[in-house]
Amino acid sequence: MKERVHITTIDNPFNPFEDFASWYDFDMEKGYCSCQRVARLANITDDMTDIEEEEEIERATRRLVEIDPLDIFQLYIIKVKE
Repeated sequence: MKERVHITTIDNPFNPFEDFASWYDFDMEKGYCSCQRVARLANITDDMTDIEEEEEIERATRRLVEIDPLDIFQLYIIKVKE
């Protein structure tokens, strides 16, 4: 099984995979801007395949959790069949 990851915060009650709109609204209302933070860390180029882009976003997501000075970010992980 493969893992899919998404960023979240310790206080966000919404599942970003199942209810992204509510998750995103909560995230933005709190000023976390999680997606924008991941985007700043990701090194996406025009010549990347979709798979490479997905892998880079996952790398940036994991990096944000590693460097989080406030210790509020965490990974939301689900297992998916390939």
